[in-house]
Amino acid sequence: MANLRLFATHPHDCSYLPDRIATTVFVDPQAHIDQDVYSRLSEIGFRRSGQHLYKPQCKACRQCIPARIPVHQFQPNRQQRRCLKRNADLTVDTVDSIDSEEYFELYEKYINARHQDGDMYPPSRKQYDSFLTSEWGVTRFITFRLNDKLVSVAVIDVLDNGLSAVYTFYDPDYPKRSFGTFAILCQIEQAKALDLDSVYLGYWIRECIKMNYKTRFQPLELYIEGTWAPEDPQ
Repeated sequence: MANLRLFATHPHDCSYLPDRIATTVFVDPQAHIDQDVYSRLSEIGFRRSGQHLYKPQCKACRQCIPARIPVHQFQPNRQQRRCLKRNADLTVDTVDSIDSEEYFELYEKYINARHQDGDMYPPSRKQYDSFLTSEWGVTRFITFRLNDKLVSVAVIDVLDNGLSAVYTFYDPDYPKRSFGTFAILCQIEQAKALDLDSVYLGYWIRECIKMNYKTRFQPLELYIEGTWAPEDPQ
């Protein structure tokens, strides 16, 4: 860890908050990364995108706060129990690869429907492969099927101390299914089954409406000033 080199991007427009300037630090792409190093970096707030490990480090803003669910303390609320019931007819499996057109077509449909204003639009196979690629032997894919039809995929990384929820994409034709919520609930159960402590949800931003769903998973821990502490739901 002490020998890892970090690089910083040039200041750029923030992707989440208007009128904010962001800077991101990332680990040297040439560095040797394994499960242990990745796990320790996750403990101090780093995230993975493709082969890059990064975290925000902005001069005038500290709104991006790492968040994780302590899975052994988690109890689903009423809405989450309803979500579990609605999706009880899905077939859930874990696979080692999503390198096929079936998976890419679902990803393409999801990005076109939900993220035309984002950096991943328009979707391409090259971008798909680089963004969701399996890294360092720790990446797995939870697949969800309805009557054999692929309807959702959750990309997870298995760490020493938890699961990292990297990304979820799904068929937008089933809005009442709440596939995003269901995917997190499944990851919580999978972490428990593996006797892991946490599900890492990435960054939570209080002022960003798109991030509100993360606070629905209670208790939630936030990494603030070098310490993981319970989030105050009030």
